[in-house]
Amino acid sequence: MSEELEKKLNKREQYKARLKPYDYYVNEFETIDFDSLGEGDRYYLQDFGIFNTDFLEDEFTIRLRNNDGGHFSAKDFTFLAKLVDEYDLTLVITARAGFQLHDVYSDDVAEIWHKLNDNGLTTWQSFGDNVRNIVTDVYDGVSRYGRIEVHPIIKEMNDYIIKNPKYVGMLPRRVSIGISGNAANVNSFFANDLYFALAKKDGLYGFNVYMGGKNTEIAQDADIFLREEEVFDFFKAFVETFYTHGSRFSRSKTRLFYMIESMGLAKLKELIEDIYNKPFVSAGELQLEHVDFEEFEELRDGSYGFCYQSDFGRLKADELREISDFVAKEDLGIRIGTDQNIYLLGLKDKTVPFASPALSSTIVACAGNLCPYAVWSIKDEAAEYLPLERIYNNRIKVGFSGCAKGCGRHRHTDIGLIGLKTNNFGATDGGARVFIGAEHDNGQSVARQLFSMVPFVHLKATLTLIIELFEASKEKNFQLYAHHILNNYSEDFLSLWHLYNLKNKTALALTKQEQQLTQEEELALLREHFSDFTLVEDDMKKTVSHLVKELWTVAGEDPHYKPPIERTNFR
Repeated sequence: MSEELEKKLNKREQYKARLKPYDYYVNEFETIDFDSLGEGDRYYLQDFGIFNTDFLEDEFTIRLRNNDGGHFSAKDFTFLAKLVDEYDLTLVITARAGFQLHDVYSDDVAEIWHKLNDNGLTTWQSFGDNVRNIVTDVYDGVSRYGRIEVHPIIKEMNDYIIKNPKYVGMLPRRVSIGISGNAANVNSFFANDLYFALAKKDGLYGFNVYMGGKNTEIAQDADIFLREEEVFDFFKAFVETFYTHGSRFSRSKTRLFYMIESMGLAKLKELIEDIYNKPFVSAGELQLEHVDFEEFEELRDGSYGFCYQSDFGRLKADELREISDFVAKEDLGIRIGTDQNIYLLGLKDKTVPFASPALSSTIVACAGNLCPYAVWSIKDEAAEYLPLERIYNNRIKVGFSGCAKGCGRHRHTDIGLIGLKTNNFGATDGGARVFIGAEHDNGQSVARQLFSMVPFVHLKATLTLIIELFEASKEKNFQLYAHHILNNYSEDFLSLWHLYNLKNKTALALTKQEQQLTQEEELALLREHFSDFTLVEDDMKKTVSHLVKELWTVAGEDPHYKPPIERTNFR
């Protein structure tokens, strides 16, 4: 590579051009001084599961790769419990069904890392520019909705990529992959860069391919159908194509999404097909349906799966021991889900000797204040600011991100939140951006913004109103509510409708619309149902801005939410 071209590469690529991450591991890893890391060290270490920032020099995070399609053993849990106790660590489940160890100090990094990798666990390619955890549904191979067991495919993909010197840390950016052979999944996978979704063509079950998803975008239908035995060859061709043709310049434009945006999906398919070395078959019929899973779910063989709802991803050593002891005694399976919960498989009946610590089965939360980028402590504040029982009872999917990076997948859920700080509301400096209405099961759309900022002290009342309006709609689930109602109104109208309900302490429900209303029709509805509605400067956005400041500028004590005094459906 010429010196001139190397200068145009983003900083991480400049390091890779000088020394490949695998060679860094072979030649330098064992002699690293974790008390005095350089910028390059921090980049390289991510490829092996170690994360650190220059503004928290003594604190590290170690991430475990889920290298077995979500499967863990009682032995793994017992080992992790011992490690957490021995080093006084904080353990969380990630939104990609892995584990992260926080509060690791520099003196202990190397020792902990070796213990993990020497005891049947791996940290390789869990951060950095790699193929990250390949995720699937927790009920893979055992669900009543299962058609293809994908665990063997995941193992084949992982075995190919995990320590391949060519690819370790050498992709232009991270690649997230999801695959499921179940018609109903606990969580949607359309936020992945590459998603193999259950489909059927000519009477045969296989997979439709979707590409270019990320935390704020839905993966696009690539119009490709693969048989079960073809997935691995496609995976190899895809990885090589991204490795060879992906951009390595502006770091903000290196995800697969931008590659598709730049060259077009047709060109990307052409490049992959050239390596795949046989023509693609057009997509089959997607085989996905909405199912609300229960705490105890009956499995295909008549046994039960149990969802242990974690404390929004956090796990204590005692919990791990209690679960592992029970699993070993009853000879059960353990799987970790992308919903950050633990699933015990093979129960003879609907009983377990412990209770879940939280109502979190439909909530995905990022690491919160355990991550240096998050601006609020999600895992502590969830219980305070979310109406958890109503969320749980209605099986509403909530994505909870501590910053705009979106690790809580806030735009791929029924209700999404991003933690923010602002001085726009007087003394209140914390709050959330609110999104609603993703049609995520089938990858139809991401959630749309309802409010750019809701102060914490008003968040519970706002979310409660959103849920009350859904309940009043009588729709079977929130996605149908989004499809039939929310997504046929503009964002500004929905903001104003919720704001005037909050202002007047009412819960006037919206009705179904066959198509998107015009602005004039929306304004007529607002004037009809809210006698105090006033349009500011003939502009709905300015009206939203005016009203949120009127309602949410906090002075004095925090307001307490009072239930609406009226609930009416208009016709």
